[in-house]
Amino acid sequence: MMTKQQQREAFKRALLQTTRALSAQREAEVAFGGDHAHVQGNTARIPLPARTIDAQTAQVARGEGDAAALRLAHHDAHAHARLAPVGAEARAVFAALENARCEAIGARALKGVGDNLAAALDKTIADKGYDRLGSKDAAALADAAALLLRERLTGRAAPPAAASIMDAWRDDLEARASASLDALADACDLDDQAAFARLARDFIRDLDLDDADQGEDRSDEQSEGQEDDENEDDRNDAEDENDAENETPEDPGPGDSAEGEADLSEQDLDSALEEDDGASENARISSLRTRFEGDTGAPYKAYTTAFDEIADAADLCDAEELQRLRRTLDRQLENLHAVVSRLANKLQRKLMAQQNRSWAFDLDEGVLDAARLARIIVDPMQPLSYKMEQEQDFRDTVVTLLIDNSGSMRGRPITIAAICADILARTLERCGVKVEILGFTTRAWKGGQAREKWVEAGRPAKPGRLNDLRHVIYKSADAPWRRARASLGLMMKEGLLKENIDGEALMWAHGRLLGRAEARRILMVISDGAPVDDTTSSANGGAYLERHLREVIHFIENRSPVELLAIGIGHDVTRYYRRALTIVDVDQLGGAIIDKLAELFDEDNGGDARRGGRAA
Repeated sequence: MMTKQQQREAFKRALLQTTRALSAQREAEVAFGGDHAHVQGNTARIPLPARTIDAQTAQVARGEGDAAALRLAHHDAHAHARLAPVGAEARAVFAALENARCEAIGARALKGVGDNLAAALDKTIADKGYDRLGSKDAAALADAAALLLRERLTGRAAPPAAASIMDAWRDDLEARASASLDALADACDLDDQAAFARLARDFIRDLDLDDADQGEDRSDEQSEGQEDDENEDDRNDAEDENDAENETPEDPGPGDSAEGEADLSEQDLDSALEEDDGASENARISSLRTRFEGDTGAPYKAYTTAFDEIADAADLCDAEELQRLRRTLDRQLENLHAVVSRLANKLQRKLMAQQNRSWAFDLDEGVLDAARLARIIVDPMQPLSYKMEQEQDFRDTVVTLLIDNSGSMRGRPITIAAICADILARTLERCGVKVEILGFTTRAWKGGQAREKWVEAGRPAKPGRLNDLRHVIYKSADAPWRRARASLGLMMKEGLLKENIDGEALMWAHGRLLGRAEARRILMVISDGAPVDDTTSSANGGAYLERHLREVIHFIENRSPVELLAIGIGHDVTRYYRRALTIVDVDQLGGAIIDKLAELFDEDNGGDARRGGRAA
């Protein structure tokens, strides 16, 4: 009779083989990783099954595998990238509808597959915590639209965990886009991805989301739906000037697919191929410079800081949900416990080999000096001799991990970032190095209360930053890792990740480091390197936030005693930071981080950097 471990291993092998078989792709590669099924190219990653496998967890695991297999079999990523809309929310809905199409093909053909997919979907919706979100939270729109379509395509009701968002969104979506939703459901051939995509674009247009490819002549009020029915006469001169500055040539409409494909840049395509990892936000980053060309040249400032927030992670989430989110993160770390130990031991050996060790001899107390015992034998009147190791300077160090919590990090990137933080915090703590973990995002999409105040003031020109900052403290430098471990789960919370003002986040983290008493202070940024806030960019120019980020980085790298290092999660950040490396997958963490930390802690390099900073 097999043990539980043997049963789990047998189940894992069967799951991999079934997923590969259902995909009908001979070259497909299937491996375990991530919290939900993820496909990129011909590689699929499915979640690692739970340690204890019962009927429910087995069905959920099979559902994740089936979802990945159906995406491998029926989804063309390049076609998806060409046909996708440009707007962030539109892209999110478009990707969700495409997932629903792929899964509906399998659910219609095989009842067992449909049951598996339903179980996995129920868990996915529950993990997102929609029952705790406010009514009609924008984060739930894409899922609500996909669930409505799924009901029509498969005849299966939405899972129980989705009851709250379906109650909030069903009537509104059906009232605004019932005809186009029915057209999607009546699509005679779900295997025709291009035809389905055109119908999906009609549905998205009916929701007034596909405004990014209609040109930038729409006002902020129309795009956000917050100030409808304003008359042209009510616009003040400042608004007219702002619209003129940001006017761009009209993009082709969604019907002109051939021209739209020609206009899609290579950078947009590369971003769109990762739609499961927050591609709606990545595509938005790559298009910002063309949407909001130029820079007013005005000094960087915030329109108001009255609505900015610095919060402990525990204050942004109730304790029960925080523990659930931490368990989600722990599942990703199941196979990395050995990596943590090897990383800590190897790094500790490197650090200790680089320190300047010296001993003081002939002391009255300390460690008995065995080398001088011979003197006692020769002359018993000689006193015992003791020695003591001098203080180890390398331990007088503090490291701050500053993690980008923006929407472009959604999905696997933020999971990798959280794992990075967890591994580095435990490793450096074992080496006697204090670690602080911080995050940065905004409180709202496309401007918050600061923008509202700016609108009320008549939209003065060159207003500066128009969004409300949210800076999160996951772990303070003096708090032990065990006490703060649950807080890292907050990064997995749906709805936390919004926009990102990198420059001010760097200033905040840098200021906290300057207040520390440690002799050596290191700031490690985990980010995609691209600051994004639509409202600020539209009012100040697309290069406004990027210019400020470069100014802050230049100051820290050349005039501050703080040492700066950046780790890019799936994005090249070397165009911003002098010291940088890129991590694509958690499998690369061990060797890459060890090498970079060893370089950073190298005494000669570190000493030169600190001396250079003080000299500047």
